[in-house]
Amino acid sequence: MTVNRIGLVVHTGRPTAVAAAAAVREWCAEHAVACSDIDVWREGERHNARAEVDAAHDPDLIVTLGGDGTFLRGARLAAESNALILGVNLGRVGFLTEVPAPTVGTALDAVLEGRFSVESRMLLTLRTSCRLEVPKHMEPLVRYGRGPLLPPPRVRMECETSDDWGVAMNVTALNDVVLERLTREHQVSVGVYIAGQLLACYSADALMVATPTGSTAYSFAAGGPVVSPRAEGLLFTPVAPHMAFNRSVLAASDEPIALRVLERSGPAAVSIDGQVRGLLSPGDWIGVYAASRRLRVVRLGPMGFYARLRKRMNLTDAPAAVADGGATPLWPVTTPPPGDLAHLALPTRPRDTGHSPS
Repeated sequence: MTVNRIGLVVHTGRPTAVAAAAAVREWCAEHAVACSDIDVWREGERHNARAEVDAAHDPDLIVTLGGDGTFLRGARLAAESNALILGVNLGRVGFLTEVPAPTVGTALDAVLEGRFSVESRMLLTLRTSCRLEVPKHMEPLVRYGRGPLLPPPRVRMECETSDDWGVAMNVTALNDVVLERLTREHQVSVGVYIAGQLLACYSADALMVATPTGSTAYSFAAGGPVVSPRAEGLLFTPVAPHMAFNRSVLAASDEPIALRVLERSGPAAVSIDGQVRGLLSPGDWIGVYAASRRLRVVRLGPMGFYARLRKRMNLTDAPAAVADGGATPLWPVTTPPPGDLAHLALPTRPRDTGHSPS
């Protein structure tokens, strides 16, 4: 794929990210690649993804410079325009980002020369019983962070609308869609339906539907399982529910999950990848399902998800497992897998890509 224009999403609160962005612009100038900054807080207000990528002249590749939060902002733009996305890690966790800042030039060289693979990540979208919005008088209550709220989600006008099936929102989530309480004194009471069947009615701090990618984010903090991003499915996780059944449920990728606010529930907010996008009243509902579009993530070497999991979570070996003092066996192996294993997702032989993936 030819990369003619790069869009930059920069965490301007980090000096290291600002310096890395300058290095990307210099690289673009040297290689005759156009470069546009995508300022998600341009002119003191937020814009929808379509307006932002249009202002950046529809880049082929979006490069994020920051942590996972910056990557999520870039993912919203990349999903809108079907662009590739490359994450440069300058954050504290870095589950989503691919390369460390000092090697960004080498990474861009690899992309320009076609020495990369594209990893397809599942996205979520949703239908709602009513349009999502945050009333002006409620904005101070739900606003947080350094910038204003995103505008109300757009409606997908090409989709059929009805009382039964609701309104299709033109939004995507890489991590999760969350229905959460607004006030401390009132939990949200929600009926949860999977594939059209009632699972249970919950009273909880929040109910979330996550992708496999999002399993290591909020869902993990709430006690949910770690799911390989290669998997396909929707992960439902309750947060602090007042009931004995507090387990996550992994639904198939074609099984939508609906959350209906019950009559005596407290006020509820809908958050998409950590951004509050609307408020719901009793009787309102959202239906979360796999989006038809996918996020296309640049990978410069083997996926390394489990190595990243071990590193980011500071996993250590059980003393009993290493009591004999022997070294941990190393993998990947240096020979190709035998024919009967060739169809499996096994480690490949190491190759010199010029950088060390995070």
